[in-house]
Parts: sequence; structure tokens; C-alpha cells
Amino acid sequence: MLAASPDDPIVAIRAYREALEAGNMPLATRAAAVLGKAGVAPADAALLPLADAARQGDTKAASAAIATLATGPLVVLAPSLYAWVAHAEGRDPEPSLATAAKDPVANRFATETRVLIAAAPAKQPLAIGVSRLLARLASDLAAGEPSPLSIALTQAALRADPRYDGARILLADALARNKVVDRALAVLDEIDPKGPSAGAAAAERIDILSNADRDGEALAAAKNRADQKGADAADWQRYADLLLTTGNPAEAATWYQRIIAADGDKGGTWGAWLQYGGALDQAGRWPEARDALEKAVARGPAQPLALNYLGFAQVEHGDDIPASIRLLERATRLDPTNASITDSLGWAYHLSGNTARALPLLETAAQAEPTNAEISDHLGDAYWSTGRNYEARYAWRAALLTAEPADTARITAKIANGLPVNARR
Repeated sequence: MLAASPDDPIVAIRAYREALEAGNMPLATRAAAVLGKAGVAPADAALLPLADAARQGDTKAASAAIATLATGPLVVLAPSLYAWVAHAEGRDPEPSLATAAKDPVANRFATETRVLIAAAPAKQPLAIGVSRLLARLASDLAAGEPSPLSIALTQAALRADPRYDGARILLADALARNKVVDRALAVLDEIDPKGPSAGAAAAERIDILSNADRDGEALAAAKNRADQKGADAADWQRYADLLLTTGNPAEAATWYQRIIAADGDKGGTWGAWLQYGGALDQAGRWPEARDALEKAVARGPAQPLALNYLGFAQVEHGDDIPASIRLLERATRLDPTNASITDSLGWAYHLSGNTARALPLLETAAQAEPTNAEISDHLGDAYWSTGRNYEARYAWRAALLTAEPADTARITAKIANGLPVNARR
């Protein structure tokens, strides 16, 4: 289309974005030239000539590209980029870095760049400094909404330094978040499976597959990594977490147990025991789960998550509700704004027969998290128990909107028929 309409900026912008996603740099360069001629080039179009100049060590061309970049929103990079040019030319980078002082974002990059330049060899290629800086901004953007800028930055970083696998992993992440999953996986395939970035690439692959709801592939990749000779606790953790979220808590428990065993004399952290206990609980092995959760609380007596899980699980299993309430009261004091903990305490009060005390807590939790099906379900039960049937059905209908498929029939029956006579209350 661009060949057929070589001066059409509407075609060119589509070609430019698609080319960056596909890694077709010649097409991206052609499309950027069309956009520049029409005066509608996006701010990131200047990244390509900057990357080319950096790779070639052409400081004059790099300075020209930085000047263009500085006319748009990427001006925050200019002081640091000019500093890398100065370093490559053997000049003092400090005057360039000092120009960032008035802008907090530019100054943050400049502060980091100052440290990197101080540690860099005198003859470090310009490409390395430029590629690392562009990747640094892309890494910041990864925490936000998907953006074409992330792809442009990482492609430019790789164009400047094709050996930089850190940028390759960031590119894969940016592509996946922009729903270009197969291309993202292909980018990861370019990373040496025996190189220093292999572990990070494997983790990124698993995350991409999992987020794309390709659970079978994600599990296979995670197991492959976990079974390798050099696998560590992070690899086991990732595999266990996937097993748990895909409905295999029993197998997940064996991997969480391995993490605890690998902790040697320390005997496992409170978090490791919490996850192990949670997996055992979901697998229907409550006595073992309770022991593990008690170890989590013993190792983290001030951890509201551990207190809440043990307290709520005991309530659900009908174990020593007064002791459970004490655990949940401690958790609430430690984290009074956590809606899930507030709900747990309210539910425990309700099941102990103190629904009057439970209702304000359950209402507070439901207001804080109106889309939490479990909280709304609990609130409906408590309302019905006090004769507030209209409000109970309203709460159950709210729960039904976000309930898991396994719970919809049960909640629907309560909406139609009310709380069963034998229900716990």
C-alpha cells in the first residue's frame, strides 16, 4: 500500500506502526520519511535515525537526531543522550546533564546516566549508552497501559545495539501487551537459551502465554524451566503459581513444599508456608493445610495476610471460631482498610451468631469492593438472616455479576428461594 501511495501519510502511519511491530526496519524508515515530509511524523520517529547514528558511532548525526527528539515529549531524554554523545567524544558530560535540573523526569534519567557514565569505560561505544537509556524509558512504560511508544523505544534500542537481550525482552513484553503475542514469542526465540538472559526470557515467555490464556503452553514452558538442572526457587514458584491458577492445587503444593525444603536451616518464610498451606487447603487436605498455615502465622505474626487466611479458613472449616475471630481481629488492626480482611471478620462474627456486629463490617467491605462476589454473597446471607430479604437478594444479584461459574447455580438458587434452612448462619 505504501508503494502504491508513497505520499499518503495515513497509509504511512499504519505502515510505520505495523513495521515496528513486525521488526521490518526498512519499511519503518521509509514510512517515517513519508511522515516527516508531510510534517506529521510522530515524536518517536526520530528514534530510528538516532539508533542508526549510535550504532555507527556517528556523534554528529546522533546530535542532530537528539535535537529533533527534543522538540517533542521525548525531550526528557535529551540531556542524558547529549551526555552519552559527549562521553563518546571524550568531552565532559556534566554540562549536558546539568540542563536536566529543572525537569524532575529528565533529572531522574540524568542522575542514573551520571552513575552509568562514571562506571563506563572511556572507549564505550555510543550505541551502548543510547540503547540502555531507551530501554530504561521503555521499562518505565511497561508499568502503564500498552503503548506503541514502548515498541518504538525497544526497537530503537535493539537497532542501536542488536546484542542487547534486555531490550529484546522488553520488546517482547511490549508486543504482548499490544496483543501481538506470536511476534512477541518469536522475539524471545532470538535470545540464546544458554546465555545470561535465558532465565529472564523463559520467565517472560511463561508470563506472555499465561496472560494470553494459553495455559497449556504456559504450563509446559514453566515445567520445562522448573525441571532444568539450574532451576531455582523462582522457577519453582512460577510453575507452582501456574498450577494453582489452572486448577491443580495438589501438584502445586508439592512445588511449594520444595521451595520450603530448599530454604535449608531457615525452614521457609511465612509467605512460602502460606502458599503451601493455601494449596493444601484447595486440594482438600485441611489438617495438613492448617498445620502449614499455623507455621505461616508463627513466622509472620504481624502479617495480616497470614492471619486472615488461617482465621478465615478455620471459620470455613468450622474450626474453633472464637480463636479464628481473635486472629481476624488482629489482622484487621494491622490492615484496617483491607476489604477482604474486613469481610472475613464480619463473616466470622455472623457464623458465631453475632450478625448485628457482622453487618456493618460486611457492608463496609462491599462498599469498598462492590465487584467482589464473595463479599456480596456473605452480605446477602447476613441480610437474609436478619429478615432483610429484599436487600439480601440485591446483594446476591450483585454477587452473581462477577461470580465464578462454579458458584452461579448456588447463588441463583438463593435469589429464587432464599437462604436454605440448613445454611450456616
